[in-house]
Order: sequence, then C-alpha cells, then structure tokens
Amino acid sequence: MNRNQCIQTFISKAEAVSAGVITVPHVQQALEHVVTLCTDKEACRLLASGCEHPLSQEPADLCRLKEWSKIIAAPDLAAGDLETLTNLCRPLGIRLIEKGLHSHLGGLDIGLTWARYGIAENGTLVLDSSREDIRLAGMISEIHTVLIGASSIAATADDLLEPLTRLFADGPNYTAFITGASRTADIERVLALGVHGPLELHICIVQDC
Repeated sequence: MNRNQCIQTFISKAEAVSAGVITVPHVQQALEHVVTLCTDKEACRLLASGCEHPLSQEPADLCRLKEWSKIIAAPDLAAGDLETLTNLCRPLGIRLIEKGLHSHLGGLDIGLTWARYGIAENGTLVLDSSREDIRLAGMISEIHTVLIGASSIAATADDLLEPLTRLFADGPNYTAFITGASRTADIERVLALGVHGPLELHICIVQDC
C-alpha cells in the first residue's frame, strides 16, 4: 500500500466510525479548522440548578462555571503552534488553556492533541497519553480534535510493532488507541455517542509533518 492509498484507507475507515477527517497542508490550517469548530458549536455548559438562591462559597463557585466562555484545551502543542492558536482565539473570545485540565472537569469545548501514529486498516489513532492533561483533553471535551502527520499513518498495526516496542521500552506509559468517537450500546443495545467521552472526534491529517 503506497502513501496515498494508506491515507485514503485511513480516511475511509475513520469516517466509517463517525470521525470527521480533513487533510491540510500545514499545521496553521489545522489550527484554523479547530477554531472554526469551536466558534460553530454551542458553548459547553455545566448543568446546575438553584444558582438563583443565596449560596455558600463552594456552590457559588460551581455556579460561576456556567459563565465560562468557550474553552479549547491544547496541552500537546509546540510553543510556536500554541502562540499561533492563541492569536486565533483571542479576538474571538475563546479561552485557551494548556495545563491544569483537572480544574475543568465540568467540561471543555474542544480538546486538541497530537497522535503519534495512525493505523489505516481500521482508522485508529495511537496517542502517547502519559501526561494527565493529554488524557483529560481526550476525555472531558465535547469535541476531541487530533492532529496527525501524514507520514505517521501506517497501513496495519503490525507495521507499528517496532516503534511501539521502543515506546513501551521507555518505561510505564499510557498509550491510547482511539477509533471513532466515544460510544456505547449498553442500554437496551441502542447506540449512543459521547457517553464515556467526547461527542465528536475530528482528525486533521497534516501533510508537512
């Protein structure tokens, strides 16, 4: 399978499990796409009742979470890319955070991470999620957006045996294999998206990486 076939297979398989996939020439276009996704969605809101009543400090702080602006969490970006994303978010009133995601467990609008590898045969992303903030970005966001370099997509899982062996040899880690958006059919065998994680998964394949 040549490189173009590999990418096209990956796109087809990822879309088959409800992921949105685009191909962009540079990271800049990927970051612009992330900001567009954020501006087009409804703001993530914590559902709380009783906020109109006199409250002690902790419940009052919880109610104030409902007043947050839209938030993009980007714990996995290089300094230059983070600066670019900051400049894109600022004029739109989008709040950008890169650490301390455990303080935002009420929900994030978009979590942005990088995939280390992709597997074309099933549209799977492989993320090194050893850092807590990277794990949370893909768990508590309404939309998880993943960037991946085109050259990092392998045809099959077997093709990643050597690089993954090296990765695991570095010591304990948290490697995540993600295929499509979070889903379950535990309740009366009815498929539901977003029950255990993000409602949507968007993938940006970056050609120059």
